[in-house]
Amino acid sequence: MNDANKHNDKQNMMKTRMLKMMTAAMLLCTGCLQTKAVDVNFKLSLKKPGNDAVTYPLTLHGNTLRAAKELPLTMQSSLLTDGNGKRLVVTLTAKERIYYNIGVSIPTDYRTEDCEFYLPGFWYHKNLRSPKEAPSFHTSKSWNFREDRLSSPLTGVYDAKTGRTLTVLRSLGERADALTTHQDGEVILGGKTSVGYLGFDNERGRASLTFGYPWVETPKRYIRKLTLVKPATTFAKLEPGEHITLNWFIHEGEAKDYGQFVADTWTYCVDRIQPTALRALYTPVQMKAQLANYFRKAYVDKYALKYHSGSNVRCDDCLPSDHVTLGFVGRVLLNAFNSLEYGEQTGEQQLTDMGQAIFDSWLQHGFTARGYFKEDMRISHGIPADKDCIHSIRQQSEAVYAVLHYLAYEKQQGRKHKQWEQKMRTLLDQMLLLQKADGSFPRKYRDDQSDFDASGGSTPSATSTLVMGYKYFGDKRYLQAAKKTVDYLEKNIISKSDYFSSTLDANCEDKEAAISAVTATYYLAMVTKKNERQHYVDLCKQATYFALSWYYLWDVPFAQGQMLGDLDFHSRGWSNVSVENNHIDVFVFELPHIARWLSKETGEARFALLCDVIESSLCQLLPTQDRLCGIAVPGFNPEVVQHTHWDYGKNGKGFYNDIFAPGWTVASLWELYSPERTVNFLK
Repeated sequence: MNDANKHNDKQNMMKTRMLKMMTAAMLLCTGCLQTKAVDVNFKLSLKKPGNDAVTYPLTLHGNTLRAAKELPLTMQSSLLTDGNGKRLVVTLTAKERIYYNIGVSIPTDYRTEDCEFYLPGFWYHKNLRSPKEAPSFHTSKSWNFREDRLSSPLTGVYDAKTGRTLTVLRSLGERADALTTHQDGEVILGGKTSVGYLGFDNERGRASLTFGYPWVETPKRYIRKLTLVKPATTFAKLEPGEHITLNWFIHEGEAKDYGQFVADTWTYCVDRIQPTALRALYTPVQMKAQLANYFRKAYVDKYALKYHSGSNVRCDDCLPSDHVTLGFVGRVLLNAFNSLEYGEQTGEQQLTDMGQAIFDSWLQHGFTARGYFKEDMRISHGIPADKDCIHSIRQQSEAVYAVLHYLAYEKQQGRKHKQWEQKMRTLLDQMLLLQKADGSFPRKYRDDQSDFDASGGSTPSATSTLVMGYKYFGDKRYLQAAKKTVDYLEKNIISKSDYFSSTLDANCEDKEAAISAVTATYYLAMVTKKNERQHYVDLCKQATYFALSWYYLWDVPFAQGQMLGDLDFHSRGWSNVSVENNHIDVFVFELPHIARWLSKETGEARFALLCDVIESSLCQLLPTQDRLCGIAVPGFNPEVVQHTHWDYGKNGKGFYNDIFAPGWTVASLWELYSPERTVNFLK
């Protein structure tokens, strides 16, 4: 390039910069702030105690927000360039004591019928997999939610027709929350809170993103499972001369589909929030030493089927229950293997004997004549007859997974179990007969193999089991069946970004479905080569973005007196459960090992970063003798951790439900702290 061309290019660049600066200055004076495609509108609600609130539309004059009448505060707003987006800054300063709520909206030109929404860990697509009793488009096309319901404090919209996207991310500050006196209506907060709200308005033919401070929940509040109640608007207090500054990041982009929108937004949130690992309270060795107490205290041997009590256990005494769930939520056989293996590693014969006794009892009494496990029962009422059994592909698969790990371990110790091997061959062969022509499995089915719930959303639960069957027995039929499951998974779940139906008590959008998809594609990547392997790696990466989108990147605040806050609990690294179950838990099992492996395979460093956060964070509520964390017995890790204004039936934010299922929480954490188990099996 000659000097003249260089000079012209430099002049053109300077002109372009000047034009952008002039345009920005002009936009700040038009009465509303603007980005490339949208405006930013404001409203202020003021409440006098005992009176209904009054809402004032605001207009912008320079950097000053004004209402049609003089108000007892001053309001400033500016829109600043911030990287490849904008940062909206709003400052309120009180002239006298006020109780206020500031609301902001960004109307777009995205047509209602073309829009999909995303609020991480709580809203995917239109939540149409959920019933009208949970937040979804079945009930309303416009919603606002407390920020602490969301794994990242963000609201976003994707225009499927044009590929354009818009997101608003709350800029986090010091954590604080306030107890509230009422669940609905206009509520003056009794203290400081950092919790605002995020949502969307899709009622008027064009989509808008909505947000503000302090929190608002409309048109309904979701307070417990499948329970919507009246809306609420809260008001914070400012004393004379006191001020507050609020910040939100506004970002526009493009995506080829909804899946890319979620993936791109997750990476954006990670880069903005920059979650860091905690100082772990315990090492993996210390974790297992404490969790092993569950094996000792939960063991039940007075029935024909022996088990560790893992379902419907009370937090205040942790006494065994007669509810036996073979797979999720009890994970009886996986805990039996963990107990047996750990007992041999540490020389504690009691744990080894317990684990072996459980396996022996299920071998003798735990199968139907057709060869399926009996998986869910009130054991005090007796073992159910075959005709009364309803099987789930998830629990059957989880049981085979546990048994094959047990058999592989036993073989390494020079011990063989021919009867168990024959039982597993029979069950795997039955699974081949159960598989549909499209590769799917019914979610639930009767012992005669007729469908009870034909939904294919749980299909990936079977994939890892079939791959393990192939590795253990060398039968390629199992590998071919596993590949067919991922053909179904790719066409019906991953390509549509529609992860649903894997949790047993809710047939909705959920984290466990995404984790199942990650696990399924990982297992096939581990036993295939070249282009086929790369295809499974690519699918695994797509699903991993969705799975990790459920995990908190930030620490929600708690009020004084809420136990989790008093324990200095940090929510980063924990995950929401599903649209229907709005609490956090320790469900990870193999996910961190897979995500860390995938980080090396694909160069996505954020996967490994979040694994560090997860591994350092999930030990926080481990009950020990000196720090019981609200649980009666050490080692019984809590399950329903209620981090927002929602409860599973009891107690609410900052506490647990009164009953829990420690069987799966112990199993999940044990897998987290056994990173080589699956790799060693699949080698």
